[in-house]
Amino acid sequence: MKLDLLKKQWLDVVFDGRNKLYGAYELRTSNGKTTTKALIIGGVIFTFLVSIPVLANLLPDSSDEVTLDQKITTVKLPPKEKPKENLPPPPPPPPKVDQVKFVKPVVAKADEVVEEPPKIKEIVDKKIGAETIKGDPDAELTVEPVGNGPKDVVEEDNNIYNTAGIEVKPDFPGGIDKFYKFVGKNYQVPEEEGLKGKVFVSFVVEKDGSLTDIKVIRDIGYGTGKEAIRVLKSCPKWNPGEQNGKKVRVLYSLPINIQSAE
Repeated sequence: MKLDLLKKQWLDVVFDGRNKLYGAYELRTSNGKTTTKALIIGGVIFTFLVSIPVLANLLPDSSDEVTLDQKITTVKLPPKEKPKENLPPPPPPPPKVDQVKFVKPVVAKADEVVEEPPKIKEIVDKKIGAETIKGDPDAELTVEPVGNGPKDVVEEDNNIYNTAGIEVKPDFPGGIDKFYKFVGKNYQVPEEEGLKGKVFVSFVVEKDGSLTDIKVIRDIGYGTGKEAIRVLKSCPKWNPGEQNGKKVRVLYSLPINIQSAE
């Protein structure tokens, strides 16, 4: 016996002797109807989705321009007033105390006097100014701010610096060797046989390069120290020392070799 799977005969054979009230039998029995309904509903939904672009094109465009009839009325505005230029500044408020105009006394003839100076009783408890102004008792009392004086007040530096801690040391024009030549040329050695040694001197190189406060620290006698002082007093000006970019006074020590001719 042939079974047609498209009919329900195979269900009766499969569920023969079984409880047909069981849910599986009912599902198998109604399977055809359920499949048909699903296909119809799916087809309707698919058709609707495919037709959405077509329906959208058939709807009227909401962005179409709507023309309204409007009547435009031109209103003329009054011209703007330009701010006035070169106006004098407003007058200052009246002072708290009455002000009396001060007239400078001038020696002149009686008939040439134009305006007499105020009398003493007229200026008691009053200010003196360029014109006479009636005071306002309710005006605020103003006081000119006190100045701080000049800011860049630099005190002159007259300290004496040592060559060991100075930024720019003083030197002789042309170098120290040229200074030794100057001393050797101008120093007159005493006529003392076998005289030999060093004379130590110190001096201050001033801000203008001159030598001051010349002192003999040690000499070898026979007037060698006095001669050293004489030569240094006739010495040309040095290049002064500098500290923080400014010329300063510097203490300088120097040995002078002495040797008499044999």
